[in-house]
Amino acid sequence: MKSAKSFVAAAALVSAMAVPGVAAAANAYATGNVNLRAGPGTNYPVVVTVNVGAPVNLHGCLSGYNWCDISWGGTRGWVSGNFLETVYNDRRVLVPAYATRVDVPVISFSFGSYWDNNYRGRSFYRDRDRWDNRRDRREVRQDRNRIENARERFQDRRENINERIENARENGNRERVRELRNRRQEARENFRDRRENITCQPGGVRCNPS
Repeated sequence: MKSAKSFVAAAALVSAMAVPGVAAAANAYATGNVNLRAGPGTNYPVVVTVNVGAPVNLHGCLSGYNWCDISWGGTRGWVSGNFLETVYNDRRVLVPAYATRVDVPVISFSFGSYWDNNYRGRSFYRDRDRWDNRRDRREVRQDRNRIENARERFQDRRENINERIENARENGNRERVRELRNRRQEARENFRDRRENITCQPGGVRCNPS
C-alpha cells in the first residue's frame, strides 16, 4: 500500500512537468536501452534512446499497459511497458504485471495535441501527416465508402439487366438473353476490378503497409 501511495503521489505531479523548472520524482525505471518514441507504437519516430536503469517519470499507460507515456531528461514520449519497472513492496517489478496494484493511470493518446505540446521543434514534426494514424483511418473510411458506392451501382445495373433478360426470355429472344448475360458478367467483372483498384492502391484498406 505504501508503494501504491508513493506512485500515486508521483503521478499527481504529472501536470507540473509541463511547467519549466518544475520536476516530478521518478516513479519508474528503464530495464534496458529502449527507444523513446513520439507515439505508442514502433511506427512512430524515435525521439531519443533511454539508457538502461535510467529513472523516468511515468505519466500513464494505454489500456493493457503495452505502451506507456514517460518523461526522461526533459523529453517526453512513449516506450513499451515491458521495458519499465516500478517499485512494489520495496522491490522493482515490471509495470504491466503490477500496474493495477500500484495504480498506474490508464490514459489515451491524442496525436495532435501531444505532438503540438512536445515536438514542435523536432525535424519529424514537419512531416506530421505521415505519422498521423487518424489520417490513415480517414482514408480507410473513404475507401470503404467508395467500395460501397461501387457495389450499389453494380447491384442496380445487375437488377436492370436481370429484368431485361426476363423480358427477352418471355419473348423467346435467346440471342438477346445471351447478350444481356454477357453484359451482366461484364458489369460484375468491372465491379471486382474497381474494388481491387481501391483496396490495393497505396493507403487502401487491404494493401496499406503496416
